[in-house]
Amino acid sequence: MKISKHSVVTMHYTLKNQEGMTLDSSEGRQPLVYLHGVGALIPGLETELNDKSQGDKVTAVIAPQDGYGEIRKDLLHVVPKSGFVGDEELMEGMQVQLDTEHGPQIAVVAKISGDEVTLDLNHPLAGMTLYFDVEIVGVRAAEQEEITHGHVHGHGGHHH
Repeated sequence: MKISKHSVVTMHYTLKNQEGMTLDSSEGRQPLVYLHGVGALIPGLETELNDKSQGDKVTAVIAPQDGYGEIRKDLLHVVPKSGFVGDEELMEGMQVQLDTEHGPQIAVVAKISGDEVTLDLNHPLAGMTLYFDVEIVGVRAAEQEEITHGHVHGHGGHHH
């Protein structure tokens, strides 16, 4: 069976950056199970996996615009250092959780300059070309309820 919209795909994957460093991998863990064609994966990877079958191995290079997007300058915010409370000393590169009108959001401390802190709300993988090695472990048709809910149920899914 080939992967198409509303296929339930089980896959192992390794994600590397341009330097060949592994950023994420299912190796040594359960494979990823997802519903294809509903935006569960980044668009570029879904496109690469269309029409693939169980047992296929795929190497995909995903440009930023088909991945997590380009880095957006409007997602860089300068805030006063005095707004941060807590025991930890703020350091460049550390992640902080912000309470926004859309709920909690993770930001990276991009720069600390005197009393000003620049927070980066871009996805950590924004602006990056992504290198995926994928092995398709299984493909099946989704059940109607899974399609309605927009995700996989049962083993490897959301409901056990």
